[in-house]
Amino acid sequence: MKYSRVFINSLAYELAPVVVSSSELESRLAPLYQKFRIPMGQLAALTGITERRWWPKGHQLSDGAIKAARKAMVETGIDVADLGAVVYTGVCRDQHEPATACRIAASLGVSKDTAIYDISNACLGVLSGILDIANRIELGQIKAGMVVSCESARDIVDVTIDNMLADPTMQNFAQSLATLTGGSGAVAVILTDGSLPLTNVRQHQLLGASHLSAPEHHQLCQWGLQEVGHNLYREFMRTDAVTLLKEGVELAKHTWDHFLEQRNWVVDQVDKVICHQVGASNRRQVLNALNIPPEKEFPTYQLLGNMGTVSLPVTAAMAHDQGFLQAGDQVSFLGIGSGLNCMMLGIKW
Repeated sequence: MKYSRVFINSLAYELAPVVVSSSELESRLAPLYQKFRIPMGQLAALTGITERRWWPKGHQLSDGAIKAARKAMVETGIDVADLGAVVYTGVCRDQHEPATACRIAASLGVSKDTAIYDISNACLGVLSGILDIANRIELGQIKAGMVVSCESARDIVDVTIDNMLADPTMQNFAQSLATLTGGSGAVAVILTDGSLPLTNVRQHQLLGASHLSAPEHHQLCQWGLQEVGHNLYREFMRTDAVTLLKEGVELAKHTWDHFLEQRNWVVDQVDKVICHQVGASNRRQVLNALNIPPEKEFPTYQLLGNMGTVSLPVTAAMAHDQGFLQAGDQVSFLGIGSGLNCMMLGIKW
């Protein structure tokens, strides 16, 4: 995939307000820790995550996305009538139907000819949405579009902790650990063809993207519903973290080679990378496998945890705000999601 007329003009975000420390979660798991003599502090030691953020109880997902979307509208000064598509891409949604994007679009007051729909692709949802909008722009179908997402980890972490205490085995602990890294936040990305009279000077050019998949590993990480009684279902999440990391790194290596070849780049020509934020071990192994020096990457997982689809774009926004990403940098967004799918974007910042 190559692009010649697509620009990212806004990366606006909203962080969830409730700070939850890893030690706080571990205190709830005290009986399990005592049984297996697991020292307190192990969660932060294994993941590098000291805290994450959650939405308040009863928070509606689309509310977070609407806040981020309005920030993006203000940042760019874009006329809402120019939005040819509004796409919601979170793992978490308000309901099965209609599309969560519909409430967001209604709140923004988009025109009747705006395309409104949801996309789901695990932690790669926002990247998938970016490419979907980019394709529409490149084909001349629309001049601008918005990708929005909001993720919430509170409920699934609460359910997982209850399950860990009810089934206190080492196998259950290992399969549940990744869930405890979950954080919450919202993001909105506006893309245009560069022709609109916007009020900001942010205009990052999307150059191209590569995508490879390994769907034979679709069972390594699953989040869904399981039957626990007659007409009674409960959320669950299970992750084979060791195998997921191993196979994810292998897929990332192939995708990275494909990406560099497509862009006609060598590793040294990539000035900065923004990765999906999972944890310390994932960061270390992915960067090592791709021969990327750590100083070229901007981590946020320590204080935000894994915010799913929101993690990578929020990290990019923070990296820009803090001066890590500079105008003219050749930047790559690196995403690996359960499925397995791997997606890498090339951007001229």
